[in-house]
Amino acid sequence: MRIAKPGWFVILRCAVSAGICLYLCRYPGLRPGCQVVVAVGVVWACFAAYFFRDPERRHPDDADKIYSPGDGRVLSIEQEGPDDETTIRIFLSIFNVHLQRAPCAGTITDAEYIKGSFRAAMKHAARANERCVIRIEPKGRPGTVVVEQIAGLIARRIECWKGIGDAVAAGERYGMIHFGSQVAVTLPGTVRVTVLVGDNVTAGVTPIAEWIA
Repeated sequence: MRIAKPGWFVILRCAVSAGICLYLCRYPGLRPGCQVVVAVGVVWACFAAYFFRDPERRHPDDADKIYSPGDGRVLSIEQEGPDDETTIRIFLSIFNVHLQRAPCAGTITDAEYIKGSFRAAMKHAARANERCVIRIEPKGRPGTVVVEQIAGLIARRIECWKGIGDAVAAGERYGMIHFGSQVAVTLPGTVRVTVLVGDNVTAGVTPIAEWIA
């Protein structure tokens, strides 16, 4: 199983802590406490390996579709702004893969990190949470696709590996949110949404909309 690069740092810290305490277990006075730390370190290392898993997925080849940027469950599909844009919000639990993938091929025209709160990612209040926002100009299509990586109650770290001017392919990895979180994608009026609230979606695999122009 492939593990995302940020996960190796967490696993290494857990392994080193467990190794040191395992060594200290040879001293009777320290043994009870060290045994607990060893057990916790092993459990956390295993959880980190699971959480930071990075499964290989083929990039989708249907340019008429827009794909989910994250694994999880569709929370809402609403017109949140004054224009004819539609925002799809996806909740990622701690059991989902937390890598984000580009929903379509195009060029990133803007990237912004916005400070905010850390409320539960499955609630509407999460719209004010800390986030990283990128805007993608789709290749050969009108409009702009906006993707937001949104921190949650536990998630306090967002990584975006792409910047302004970078080209992305549909399904390409571009970032990661640590622990439970939310991803939102705002689509122009030139698309038709193909998912429903409550649907489970997979990043770079599940079509969430298709171009009609």
